[in-house]
Amino acid sequence: MTTDQILMELHQFRHSPFCLKVRMALHAKNLAFKEIEVTPGIGQISLFRLSGQRQVPVLVDGEKVITDSTLIIRHLEEYHPQKPLIPHDPKFAAHVHLIEDWADTTLAKAAKSALIQAAAIDTELRLGLLPKEIPDPLQKVMEGFPFRLMNEITGIFSKREHDQLFSSLEQLSLLVQNKPWLIGDEMSIADLSVAAQLSLLCFPTSSGENLKGKGIPGISDHPLLQPLFQWQDQLVLSLHPTKPN
Repeated sequence: MTTDQILMELHQFRHSPFCLKVRMALHAKNLAFKEIEVTPGIGQISLFRLSGQRQVPVLVDGEKVITDSTLIIRHLEEYHPQKPLIPHDPKFAAHVHLIEDWADTTLAKAAKSALIQAAAIDTELRLGLLPKEIPDPLQKVMEGFPFRLMNEITGIFSKREHDQLFSSLEQLSLLVQNKPWLIGDEMSIADLSVAAQLSLLCFPTSSGENLKGKGIPGISDHPLLQPLFQWQDQLVLSLHPTKPN
């Protein structure tokens, strides 16, 4: 039996941007797969037994177990080459890889820090991010935890970091007003990587009723960035069927 005949499994945290990146890639290639939600803590023990590490995403494709979103997509490009996400032109491919690396590192770090700060203040946002499998008593603990005080003490996301992030997002917003794709004339992993990380700054429609439209104050609602978040939402929604929370 070939890997094409076996339903792939994606082990994930639903709101992880790296898992979103992989889901979009799978949908872009019209590949059937099963989503397996990993429960933080105890669920990661099983994940370690499967993959040798506790991080998501993990893709099981037949006998192959692949970790890391970048390596997963390289695997998909090799073994499921329909609708390629990496351009054949070497120059375009180099640009795509550079943007993917920037999105997965610099943008990811800034977006995560901004979200932690926002969740420290916004109880509704914090609870919306919790997996459904989290028991009610623990959710109550998370609701009452003094995250605002913790945030004020640690200074998670500085004004300088905010300004640097905003400047990058402003340039991206201008870029997507002129064309639908960041590199070349076709969808690429550059688009998926950037859109996935943007989901932490402004949750797309596919995030479900509890989270869609929520985001980082001063960023998700800034007029100059609306073209960028509209581009993100349309791209994610086109590749990611909405599911109830």
